[in-house]
Amino acid sequence: MEIQFKDKVVGITGAVGAIGAAMSRRFAESGAKVAVCYNRSGADETVEAIRQAGGIANAYQLNVADMDKAKEVCQAIASDFGGIDVWINNAGVNVPSEKRFPIQEFDDDWWQRIIDVDLNGVYNCSKAVVPFMKGREGANIINISSVVGMVPFRKQIAFTAAKAGVINMSKAMALELAELGIRVNVLSPGTIAMEGTAKLWANNSAMEALLSHIPQHRQGTPDDIAWMAMFMASDKAAYMTGSVINVDGGWLCGYARDF
Repeated sequence: MEIQFKDKVVGITGAVGAIGAAMSRRFAESGAKVAVCYNRSGADETVEAIRQAGGIANAYQLNVADMDKAKEVCQAIASDFGGIDVWINNAGVNVPSEKRFPIQEFDDDWWQRIIDVDLNGVYNCSKAVVPFMKGREGANIINISSVVGMVPFRKQIAFTAAKAGVINMSKAMALELAELGIRVNVLSPGTIAMEGTAKLWANNSAMEALLSHIPQHRQGTPDDIAWMAMFMASDKAAYMTGSVINVDGGWLCGYARDF
């Protein structure tokens, strides 16, 4: 099944990270004009790689926790490309392994940072982008949650709360925005192989324990998420809104014990 986004404008937050960069490249390869939104270094390399491959992309610095900046960036993207068709709220943070504690010991600053980016950031950018999507055929928003938003993990109280909030907020958005012709869906990744998770699971026994609960017995790749995002954003998914799709190797099916 071929999916094309020729002349479509796709904005992606957190587009410098492994998943965001993969989505940026894949959408560009399919003909989209990609707005690479970032809040750390690396955007120039992503944009240059897309352009070298014959694609179209611009970089926009965006702190998703800043509502005014979200509005400013959406306006800039719409001015540069003539509107916005697809918006992917991908930016997110979680606490490093050494900061993972139960609620009574959890760091309040980390709580606020994660809520500001992972939950408020989705609200801010979605609110800012809607005016530039109204009336555009096939317009839709994809919010990146996590399996942690569907099944809570210990010692990740802020991430769990934020990602669960994204899911129900997205369903509310789907109800509200349908009358404007805008679809809203959620993509929830499981564990994805990238630099951050490589450091987190450097201990082989810890990784083996994790994978023992995943039926496919592997981590996903950034492209596993990118391909699903492309399908969800395409007209092939035109009757899908308010849906939550987990891409997790079967993790949420239940523990894959060998007995």
